[in-house]
Amino acid sequence: MLIEFDLMPEDARLWIYQANRPLSNQEFSFVKKYTEQFLSQWQAHGQDLIASYKIKYNQFLVISVDETSSKASGCSIDSSVHLIKDLEKELEISFITTNKVAFLIEDKIHLFSFNNLKEQISNSIITQETKVFDNTVKNIEEFKTKWLVPSTQTWVRRYFK
Repeated sequence: MLIEFDLMPEDARLWIYQANRPLSNQEFSFVKKYTEQFLSQWQAHGQDLIASYKIKYNQFLVISVDETSSKASGCSIDSSVHLIKDLEKELEISFITTNKVAFLIEDKIHLFSFNNLKEQISNSIITQETKVFDNTVKNIEEFKTKWLVPSTQTWVRRYFK
């Protein structure tokens, strides 16, 4: 069952898929429609999942499930990954960019490889105040408070030493 993202409880589980580039307006509409179709019929062991999504900065697809009535199972999570794979194939985009870290610099998303972070810091492209997207947050509460924070409040701080 698809509900509004803002109606999800604070402890609702979530997954963040970071695209390797921003979505065009047409791609945004396609992702929205395709994701809504999937989530409106998403189930685990025959039980409807209460789910929602949000597209942030035209580059992050955030999927959430309220597990108070039905928990997402391994099979249901696998089916959501198929959704992502279908989107990637259709749009020729990657939503699973685990080798890149996203930063918000001057209101624009910048992706840097892990191997390149020290260089970006030494060139002052990334500073201690530069906001980083922490896609490892696990629920809505963390999404609201820990997803986009200064670099020094995340694992990136170790590169400033």
